[in-house]
Amino acid sequence: MVDKGPVISLCRSLLRAGHQYPDYNIREYAKRRTLEGFRMNKNLTDHSKVEEAYAEGKKQLEVVERVVKVYLAYPPRTKNIMELKLQ
Repeated sequence: MVDKGPVISLCRSLLRAGHQYPDYNIREYAKRRTLEGFRMNKNLTDHSKVEEAYAEGKKQLEVVERVVKVYLAYPPRTKNIMELKLQ
């Protein structure tokens, strides 16, 4: 059984990892998707379902961390409209 502490830690880790994306749209998508996923699974009571959801969250964290590294290594050449400064 996964306790409440590791689940909250996983949620925070996913939010922190998503916040590292240089692109505003991807950052906001990662934040929204993380919060939606945890809200969707907050009422799970079956231990096997909880374990399965936790394992899926850990896999998603690994994917996010890997993709952030790629984005930081090869940043986009153009800026998003949300990132442009008004002149």
